[in-house]
Amino acid sequence: MTAIGAGIAVAIACMGAGLGIGRATGMAVEGTARQPEAGGAIMRTLILGCALAEATGIYGFVIAILILFTT
Repeated sequence: MTAIGAGIAVAIACMGAGLGIGRATGMAVEGTARQPEAGGAIMRTLILGCALAEATGIYGFVIAILILFTT
């Protein structure tokens, strides 16, 4: 049962991270298409947002590892 719980934790965390990064990238492309002169500022914000979304996926992975090896 712990393996199932760990798998669900990773799946939910990684799906959330993937959806967040995909949405952020899509909005950044749309913003750059509308205002090309703001591309640099949009890119910086995109990279920060993607890093935070990816951290969420990594936290889910770490929690799954903890679930597997501490119970």
